[in-house]
Amino acid sequence: MLLKYLLKVFHLIYWLYAVLTFVLCMLLVFPVVAVCSLWGKVKGGNALYSVCRCWADAWFFLCGIYHKNLFETSSPDKKPYIFVANHISYLDIPTIFKAIRRRKIRVLGKAEMKQVPIFGFIYSRGAIMVDRSSANNRSKSVRQLKSVLSKGISIFIYPEGTFNETHKALKDFYDGAFRIAIESKTPIQPILFLDTYDRMNHRSIFSINPGKSRAVFLEEIDVESYSIQDLSLLKNRVYQLMEQKLIDYRATWIKTEDKG
Repeated sequence: MLLKYLLKVFHLIYWLYAVLTFVLCMLLVFPVVAVCSLWGKVKGGNALYSVCRCWADAWFFLCGIYHKNLFETSSPDKKPYIFVANHISYLDIPTIFKAIRRRKIRVLGKAEMKQVPIFGFIYSRGAIMVDRSSANNRSKSVRQLKSVLSKGISIFIYPEGTFNETHKALKDFYDGAFRIAIESKTPIQPILFLDTYDRMNHRSIFSINPGKSRAVFLEEIDVESYSIQDLSLLKNRVYQLMEQKLIDYRATWIKTEDKG
């Protein structure tokens, strides 16, 4: 009983420490981000992503979260990709910067994130924000993503859209990432975030804890042979690949009955 109480106290202290270091890191990079935002969307955006990688490196280190990238095939080259990953945790956003170590990338983010103090300002300067409440806003985001790809810049999308709050490997995918891939003839690079659920699950930010973090880069999906009529085929191919690999890696949010 005493041990259980002490563990709760230690976890509370750790949580307070993690929050304080998060805020401190945000405050330190805030003026740099403000300057980067004056350099234009391309040059400033690229610089901002370098800053965000430094922020993620520092915060993970301070929190005792040790990240490792795993490659089932060779690591992605420098050409533009549409990166897609599972979405299961609040920690997924900083994990993007630990996993993808390139300057030329933009993330598709939810418009609601702009409301978060400090973080929202930084996030909105580097991400392409989407407001799914209106078809016009969604179309605008798609046009922005295509424009980014045309400049040789990769994009990152969570095809599930929101947190997977089920005990299945994945939620159903939206069409957006796969439609853009086909229309722009940009290859898809699937990634699995295996441990963010264990480090900080979607139910509570109080659940953060130290430990390992892994990102698995799966095989690149070439889309040259796909037409827009094959959209569902491409989406299902990526879904089934990611689903099976999450099961193979024994993702902890998948219940036994869902693993087959």
